Amino acid sequence: MNIWIAIGATALGCYAVKLAGLLVPAGVLERPVVRRLAALLPVALLAALTAQQTFADGRALVLDARAAGLAAAAVALVLRAPFLVVVGAAVVVTAGVRALGG
Repeated sequence: MNIWIAIGATALGCYAVKLAGLLVPAGVLERPVVRRLAALLPVALLAALTAQQTFADGRALVLDARAAGLAAAAVALVLRAPFLVVVGAAVVVTAGVRALGG
């Protein structure tokens, strides 16, 4: 029964956040600070998620094949490769490092 309480509370919380976003006056959303924050926040959250998933294993920091794949993706991005090439490079390098025992 506790799981259903958690699901219900989460659903209500999501609805409340969505409702709060809809109730914000348009004048507030037009402010330059709010616009800049709205543009930068998703990038920062995605970067934090990528770093956490790449360099963390539970409560310890690790440097393994995932880091090599991320480095390969970064190089492909610097070379302005298409998105599928970036993902493919990361996959191939990560698999290669794991196959070599890393």
